[in-house]
Amino acid sequence: MVLGAQFMALLDVFVVHVAAPTIRAEFGASGAQLQLVVAGYTVAYAILLITGARLGELLGHRRMWLAGLALFTAASLACGLAAGTGQLIAFRLVQGAGAALLIPQVLSLIQRNFTGEARVRALGAYSAVLAVGAVAGLVAGGLLVGADLFGLGWRPVFLVNVPIGAVLLVLGARVLPHDRPAGRARGLDLPGLVLFAAVVGLFTVPLVLGQEYDWPARTWFSLAAAAVLLGAFLAYEARLARRGGAPLIAPRVLRIPGMGTAVVRIALAMAVNAGCVFALTLHLQSGLGYGALRAGLMSLPTAVAFGVAGLTWRGLPERLRSRLVPGGFAVTALALLLCGVLLRDGDGGGPLLYPALAALGAGLAAAYSPALAGALATVRTEDAADASGLLVTVTQLGQIVGVAAFGALFLDRKEAFGPAGAAGAAGSAGAWWWVAAALAAASAAGALTGLVRKRS
Repeated sequence: MVLGAQFMALLDVFVVHVAAPTIRAEFGASGAQLQLVVAGYTVAYAILLITGARLGELLGHRRMWLAGLALFTAASLACGLAAGTGQLIAFRLVQGAGAALLIPQVLSLIQRNFTGEARVRALGAYSAVLAVGAVAGLVAGGLLVGADLFGLGWRPVFLVNVPIGAVLLVLGARVLPHDRPAGRARGLDLPGLVLFAAVVGLFTVPLVLGQEYDWPARTWFSLAAAAVLLGAFLAYEARLARRGGAPLIAPRVLRIPGMGTAVVRIALAMAVNAGCVFALTLHLQSGLGYGALRAGLMSLPTAVAFGVAGLTWRGLPERLRSRLVPGGFAVTALALLLCGVLLRDGDGGGPLLYPALAALGAGLAAAYSPALAGALATVRTEDAADASGLLVTVTQLGQIVGVAAFGALFLDRKEAFGPAGAAGAAGSAGAWWWVAAALAAASAAGALTGLVRKRS
């Protein structure tokens, strides 16, 4: 049930991509406004994730899960009824805030209510939801927009959340176990919240909007300011912990053996996954002329393989589990290179493309799922909220970086072919080849990270 709510919130990250052209046509939105409609949810979500995790600890994970789901459902209704672009942008921000309250509670509830092998199974299901939600958003968006239910155009992509959210609220109120909140025992680190929100905002906004404005100087200034404020945030948190306070992220969580390496692995895996989905979808639709539904269905082999591998990797012999993460990144790199070669000529890639996409999903699952499970395996119950908020934030930031960096590379390489080539299949295929090679390089870096840790 809690994973069902997470699936709905994750689906909304991707479903709006398919609806964006229809929204632009109805409201006459500018490119920047459309970018904010798409990105506003993600930015608000990333900024408030750790805050949501801490509020769950202070007020109770059950209570915050229900509150986040109620806010998300209400904001979905408001998005579906929006009368203009400005309203839609504002309600998308509220949607992201609701998701930020909702989603961190999922990992915390798993940590607090499952142990041993049951926890591993629950984390495998959590990983599978991450994969399926991305593709389901593209497919569902194509279906709902294409159906034009009751002449509502794009609006059902948001309105469909309302009955689902209402049912989950009723079930959650009856089924979720009551937990004992920490209350004022640890307090709320308000200066830390402000500093962290500033860091994430200054980091994510230029990444999301930089391509739209051709990377002006202010985007680089914003990224530099984010780096400076990150140093200030870490120094403040360490000083607060030494004084016996309650920092937003307990430094002891960052010192858990293997946590730093896991953060790097998770960020790389999510960046590769999101960057691949974004660039490949652009190539299939703008280059090969596929419809939104067909482009979404092309991602099914990747999603199914990710879900299956995420649920079954724990059944492998123990001697193989320690090699899964570097091996998964290596398989991902090879699969991406093969996808790049198959689509390089500007055609559909042939029947070999589908097993290559399936290998991509299996490799990503082998890289991500054991890294997540390993990072949480030694986390104490009292640190569950901090660890959950940290890892979910890293997952989200990895997706933002992947879309921004690899999406910018795709658009830049596509333009490099010139006006004529950029609009055709050949120019788009050339751009996709560049992105596939860059994604493979990032995956290879993940494999080397695993090997370095193994030697240590």
